[in-house]
Amino acid sequence: MAHHHHGHDHHHHDVDNIKTAFFLNLGFTVIEIVGGLYVNSVAIISDAIHDLGDSLSLGISWYFQKISHKGRTHTFSYGYKRFSVLSAILNSVVLLVGSIFILMETIPRLIQPEQPDAKGMIVLAILGVIVNGAAVLKTRKGKTANERVVSLHLLEDVLGWVAVLVGSIVMNFFDLPILDPILSLMIASYILFNVFRNLKNSLKIILQSIPPDVNTSELENQLREIQHVSKVHDMHTWTMDGEYHIMTVHLVLDDDVDLDTGARIKSKARAILKAGEIDHVTIELESPNEHCDLEEC
Repeated sequence: MAHHHHGHDHHHHDVDNIKTAFFLNLGFTVIEIVGGLYVNSVAIISDAIHDLGDSLSLGISWYFQKISHKGRTHTFSYGYKRFSVLSAILNSVVLLVGSIFILMETIPRLIQPEQPDAKGMIVLAILGVIVNGAAVLKTRKGKTANERVVSLHLLEDVLGWVAVLVGSIVMNFFDLPILDPILSLMIASYILFNVFRNLKNSLKIILQSIPPDVNTSELENQLREIQHVSKVHDMHTWTMDGEYHIMTVHLVLDDDVDLDTGARIKSKARAILKAGEIDHVTIELESPNEHCDLEEC
């Protein structure tokens, strides 16, 4: 999830889009859990767990989209961007627990399949495609990365429901109760695959790894080409939320320069780093004979 500052109107618009998708999703999740238990389908209960995770993601996205434009405070000097990563980790844990629960329910059904109510499944699946489809349309036009992520998530749900719909139509005409737990396992495996991928990315952000879309060696070479810059060291790069990247760097000069020249060097460095996906940079200029304790830091 990522946040950028937008105009006031757009801010309300993107928050409303996510809010609508959240209420659609949450309301439908409740119907789904009740319906899944009623028609005795582990595939539908699996999808309900998936949707519950999505509702949590949407609720948190909605909340963070609301507070993300809050600037720095005395407690959080970089503002509230990092909170979205925390929410991604919490969501992943919820989905992980849900998926383990699904697997525990599903594996016995593979050994002893129970016939679900296929007609009831068809009705729920059609509803699922309609509700999630409406939520996709609501968030698809969104401009922010947050809305795009949410829209993708909901699109996955639509595809999950299409799979359940096809499976339930087949079960309606053929005696194949094993299809239900097979669909359930496919959905659970898909959720787990995404959970681990998202967790890995979120933990990398928390552990302050260099963002994958930033080429630090290339940027270092470009900085060295600026007139009067002889060396670059103590370069540190990290990201707040996967979108907003930060760098601190020391530029060693080949000569003592006046303040105006120093300002021009910094301005060029900022332009290079801006083009290289760095949003927030702190540059320190060092004279040729200055000793720096942080050179190898």
